[in-house]
Parts: sequence; structure tokens; C-alpha cells
Amino acid sequence: MRPGPDFTFGPPGDEWYYDKSSRTYDLTRGRLPAWTASTSHGPTETFITVAPRSTALVVVDMQNYFLHPSCRDHPAGLAAVEETKKLVEKCRELGVQIIWLNWGLTPEDVPRIPASVQRGFSRTLIHGQANPNDKVVRLGLGADLGDGKGRCLVAGTWNADIYEPLKVASFRSGDVRCDKNRMSGMWSPDQPLRRYLDGPEGRQVRTLFWAGVNTDQCVLGTLTDAYNGGWDCVMVEDCCATATPGAPEVCLYNVSVSQPSWIFTERHCDYEDDVAHFSSGFVWICREQRDLCRGYEVLSNRCLPKAASSR
Repeated sequence: MRPGPDFTFGPPGDEWYYDKSSRTYDLTRGRLPAWTASTSHGPTETFITVAPRSTALVVVDMQNYFLHPSCRDHPAGLAAVEETKKLVEKCRELGVQIIWLNWGLTPEDVPRIPASVQRGFSRTLIHGQANPNDKVVRLGLGADLGDGKGRCLVAGTWNADIYEPLKVASFRSGDVRCDKNRMSGMWSPDQPLRRYLDGPEGRQVRTLFWAGVNTDQCVLGTLTDAYNGGWDCVMVEDCCATATPGAPEVCLYNVSVSQPSWIFTERHCDYEDDVAHFSSGFVWICREQRDLCRGYEVLSNRCLPKAASSR
């Protein structure tokens, strides 16, 4: 009989387990099937095991306003879109719920936006000239952007919709769409994402994968609130982007070290015998509860990495 875990974290019924010999954190809460991946930041050769049916991928702010070339130049964001398409496809195969979290203001929201938040979207109004990367003037949340783009980040407008190429490629019926009215989509219990996760349809979700733009703003803001609320948070490095100089490295460091969360990298895939090998040097495994995975062995109904010498 395999001995129990070396460490247990969390309250009864919501525990994490850590196995020192395999350097694996078990986030499944005993649910099957399970899926194991290595991390790309933090301690080397560290793995996490999650239960796809208790996991959701949250794609943050991949909207026309932030990504469409007619609104701004965001090459890093567009690169993240291509990786996010692959990640969404993989998550669907595994049975992970897809959630699209976007700015989507109501007419009631606009006059109630705090001054500090409104200021950040009013740069053109304040400084008289737009950021060179911006193709639209920033006159404030709710302001008309012109050219048929609609009011800035108001729900139902073209600019607030999912970025067109990503929507066509990746959005499906059965996905969850949640609007938000702050940098964080989890800042209050009344936010749609929080209501979904606390409600009957989302209550089983305990682990959240994070993708989107911008890494240091709405992605990190929502991730931090979710972390403080007790959800497991995993930032997917290649699927997050920002134009802020130096921000990606700082965010990755903080998420991997300062919080009990991890980053793993989704790069170009080469599928082989239900195992996806990535150029970043890790493997996503355990699709459809296979009894044997390349480089892995089944222990107590979970796939755990074999010793390094056997890989």
C-alpha cells in the first residue's frame, strides 16, 4: 500500500496533498479523472495534479478593445491569443469548463465607476494625446469610440466583444460568459464570475487556470482576489500578455513564489499516444484515465512522474 502524503494543507474536504518523492501537489480533492502537469516557474521539477471536472479556464479581457488592430497595437497580446486557442482546445478535450471574463459595463455602472478607475481610461482627455499604441482615443469608460465601435467597454458593443478571430476559433455554446465592471472580476460577491463560482453550476470548481490580457492588470487583479477567496490559481504563462515594460517577469515571480500558485507554459504541441509534449519540457497527461502514460506511472489512481532517471 502506498503511504499517505508527506504534507496536507487546507481544511477538511478542501485539502491539498504534497508528495515529496515525486514533488507533486495534489489539488484534486480526491476527484477523478486526474491530470498532471509540470510547472515552468518556482522550484524545479515540481508538478501539480488537478481534476479537470473541478477546473475552469478563465480567459480575461481578450476583447476587441484591447486586441483588435483597429483599436491598438498589442503584438504580445496577439501572440497570447494564438496560444490561448490551443489551450482552449486542450481544455475542452479534458472536460475543463471555459469561462470568458470581459469588461461589460451596464448603463447603471458607468456613472458609478470610481474616479481612480475612470481616470485610467481617460488618458487622451487628460493629456491631449493618445498612447502611440492606441488607435482609439481614451475619453473614459462609457464614452463613444466612434466608427461603429460603440461606447467604451459597455456590454453588447463591438469593442467589448471577444476578439473576433478568437471568438470564431474558440467560443462555443456551453461556455460561460461573465461581465465585470472593475479591473478584477472577483472584487465583490455580486460580480457575475463570483456568483457563478458560488452558485450550483460552478460550485464544484476549485482550480482556476488563468489566461488573458493584461497580465499585470485585470488578469493579476482577478487572480489575486480568487486566491484570497480560496480557489487554486494557475497562471498559464504563454497565454497571458501585457505591454507594460518588465511586468511579465514580476507577475510570474509573484504568482510562483509569493502565492501558492504556479505557472506552466503551453507551447507548440506534438500529440503522440494521448500525451502532449511541449518544447518547454513538460507533459500534460492522464487524458481519459489512461492506465499508462509515457514517462509516468499510475499510483493510487493518479499519474505521478517517475524518477528523473527513468524519463
